[in-house]
Amino acid sequence: MNLDILKCHGSGNDFIIIDEMAHDYAFSERQRIMISKELAGKDHLIGSDGILFVQNSTSADAAMRMFNTDGSEAEMCGNGLRCVARYVGEKLGRKSMIIETMKANLEVRKVEEIFPNNPTYEVAIEPVSLKPKTIPLISDDTDHINKPIKGLPEHLTFTALSVPNPHIVALVGDVDEKEVEAVGKEANNLKTILPNGVNVSFLKKVGDSKIFVQTYERGVGLTNACGTAMSASSLVSCLLGLNTFNEKILVLNRGGMVQCLVQKGDEGQFYIKLRGNATYEYSATVNFDFTDPESSEMSDMTHYEDETANYAALAKAAKNLI
Repeated sequence: MNLDILKCHGSGNDFIIIDEMAHDYAFSERQRIMISKELAGKDHLIGSDGILFVQNSTSADAAMRMFNTDGSEAEMCGNGLRCVARYVGEKLGRKSMIIETMKANLEVRKVEEIFPNNPTYEVAIEPVSLKPKTIPLISDDTDHINKPIKGLPEHLTFTALSVPNPHIVALVGDVDEKEVEAVGKEANNLKTILPNGVNVSFLKKVGDSKIFVQTYERGVGLTNACGTAMSASSLVSCLLGLNTFNEKILVLNRGGMVQCLVQKGDEGQFYIKLRGNATYEYSATVNFDFTDPESSEMSDMTHYEDETANYAALAKAAKNLI
């Protein structure tokens, strides 16, 4: 089967878009998993943090399904949603639209660039909950804010939340990438406490309204960036008094930077806006053989060299701020 693909990224978190709106691929769920495992992953044919399947929707302008490199499906993907927003918006000739995700239909829109010559989109990250059962985190507490988690290193305290995929965030003085990876693996093997697994982030304050976040992504591993993790970490930074609600927060990561705005409603509910790049790397055709996936080949590549260069300038500027 010939698949038209678009390689893209949000904040260095890279994805493969497969458009099911324009093509009658008619994948089975088993085939989606096969595609995700074979095409994604850094040592595979293309290499990415996941696959974004763009589909027709009866309740929104389009639907997004995000599959991780291990074949599991994520509830939400903030960086991926920005890329899908750009793709769908350009197809429809619109700057604002609604995208259906697993847990909610979310508003997305094209906004002012966060860095020159980098297409920028803002997405709503919701629903947001601090209730342990939404993660789920097995606990008798009504919330889990800045507390240890049994089975994880005692010197770390975590805040648990869903946005709507599950996250635990630790505030640290220094971010050790190897420790993030080790704790991420431990947390995802802690099935008696975190039965569905979890995304694990270390958060560090690096300046006024500036934080740095490193994430171990469930189903993927250590990533350059994770949109929902940066959103979750921004909320945690407000809950812990590092930053202020209703003020823009610059979130730095290994892949670049984004902006987050965290708002608190009158009844205690939280709303997060995530703003960042949606960059195209290249388009291509993949001849995918479901009977022998490892024999799949890629052809007809078209590179977006200007976009790659423009994002490199953003990433360099972000690195200088860490």
